[in-house]
Amino acid sequence: MANFKGHALPGSFFLLFGLWWSLKSPWRQCYLQSHGTRRKKLPPVFRKMDLIEGSLKVFFAFVGIMAEQFVPDGPHARLYDGGWVKLMNWQHSTMYLFYGISGVADILCATSQIVPQGLDRMALSLALFVEGFLFYYHVHSRPMLDTHVHSLLLVAVFGGAASTALEAFLRDNAVLEALRCSLAILQGSWFYQIGFVLYPLSGPQWEQDDHGNMMFITMCFCWHYAVALLITAINYAVVWRVVSRCANKPVSNIEMGLRKSAVDSSSQKALLQESDEE
Repeated sequence: MANFKGHALPGSFFLLFGLWWSLKSPWRQCYLQSHGTRRKKLPPVFRKMDLIEGSLKVFFAFVGIMAEQFVPDGPHARLYDGGWVKLMNWQHSTMYLFYGISGVADILCATSQIVPQGLDRMALSLALFVEGFLFYYHVHSRPMLDTHVHSLLLVAVFGGAASTALEAFLRDNAVLEALRCSLAILQGSWFYQIGFVLYPLSGPQWEQDDHGNMMFITMCFCWHYAVALLITAINYAVVWRVVSRCANKPVSNIEMGLRKSAVDSSSQKALLQESDEE
């Protein structure tokens, strides 16, 4: 959709998942470090989270496709009618389609043991690459500022595609996961920024050929990423602190009593078995 809402929808999608990953990733890393387990031995709660995450991807992809196709001025599933019909909406729909495929891969990895490890990350990397590929040809012959804000978006998109592809082979790498989180948050916030620049909710329109606007937007992109890194770092620190505190929580007197009674009962059973054998 060539309006603010059309940019706010994918922006909300990436912000939601970027913030969620910045909470889930340190939780998983903290568990792996404390228990030294691998993917197959993770507790069921992590698989349930992956299943819910994949289901949400499929749902948001479906909503995105329906919104692009069946808004009042959309193509309504018509690609050619004496000429190409709303190709911009079709490109956005294609982008959502591949994120839906990524969601299906998440569901398969969460529900089946025979699915190759890393398939979910590779599918997500493919979805990001397709998004960048589409946007690269999305802004040809557009005004200078319009082209520039979308070109900056490609930095976050292709950066996320590369880091996520590496995750398929370097599983549970904390640095790559933090990079994916920060780039997802950056992409989400930058979609909103594109909407404010091209379709301002109030005030005058931006001058498309003003070089000063180009310089400011480039600087603004760096600010967005600084905020994304700060949010990721804060979430990582908070989760590590909470999980570490829960792991090191002193045992209460009641728990000590229960453990002692369990030990006593087990020792009594052992003595009874020895007496029976005699």
